[in-house]
Amino acid sequence: MTPAAPSPAAPSRLSLYLNLIRWDRPAGTYLLLWPTLSALWMAADGWPGWHLLLVFTIGTFLMRSAGCAVNDVADRDFDKHVKRTAQRPVTAGLVSVKEALVLGAVLSLVAFGLVLTTNPPTILLSFAALAVTILYPFTKRWVSMPQAVLGVAFSFGIPMAFSAALGGREWSLQAIAASVPLSAWGLLVANLFWVLAYDTEYAMVDRDDDIRIGIKTSALTLGRFDVIGVMAFYVVFLALWAALGLRLGMGHWFLAGLAAAAAQVVWHYTLIKDRGRDGCFKAFRENHWVGFAIFAGTVLDLALR
Repeated sequence: MTPAAPSPAAPSRLSLYLNLIRWDRPAGTYLLLWPTLSALWMAADGWPGWHLLLVFTIGTFLMRSAGCAVNDVADRDFDKHVKRTAQRPVTAGLVSVKEALVLGAVLSLVAFGLVLTTNPPTILLSFAALAVTILYPFTKRWVSMPQAVLGVAFSFGIPMAFSAALGGREWSLQAIAASVPLSAWGLLVANLFWVLAYDTEYAMVDRDDDIRIGIKTSALTLGRFDVIGVMAFYVVFLALWAALGLRLGMGHWFLAGLAAAAAQVVWHYTLIKDRGRDGCFKAFRENHWVGFAIFAGTVLDLALR
């Protein structure tokens, strides 16, 4: 008789936790990181120093990871009906709800520890950022475009970058207003439209499953105007980012970075125009290069003055 093949070893707790926080899929971290670092360079008028660079880079990774844990808990009853997400650790029962929430809390506390090394205005803003991060996963049940809430969560690093670079030592709303100019809040709004664009592409991948299980998404709200909507979001994002960047003193290299980003947006149109799952998912997955192009243009512009 042929001996039975050995059963595969159960995954370790560490591997399950790494899967939970999407360790092997860093694109989401990059989508958060590039606009945050672009804002940090603008606020510091160039190199921001190792301290702030490390705080925002590591903090972005930690908060994205914590957000993934909370999201998987909130979506566990929906994810089991979607082939692409059915094997996520919480949904598959490999990680308990309590474990996921504890992991998310620990990661958030470590990120908060980093924020504590900055200044009072940034610390105050971090509470609002955390609240929006926790709220977002639950908005899919009652908001027609939950991607807009995600846009706020994914853009909150922008005003925090300005407050960290420019903020004082006072614990007050006036200190926040003094360190975060209106242009920085405008960049948050601009970046929100980028999030609407790429997360609508993401939602187009799961359109059929989302209809079946009753989740609200921007792709379903836009209906047959989804492709037009995505491109309109991109245009508003690029136009606002350009106008606000110029208002903040940026120049030709910054605009060159935006031009490189715009070229990628044209390519994304060719990927999503037929609404194929593979094309839409590729457009979403490659979106971080749009943000990187703008960040690279920002760094070059400030470095070559």
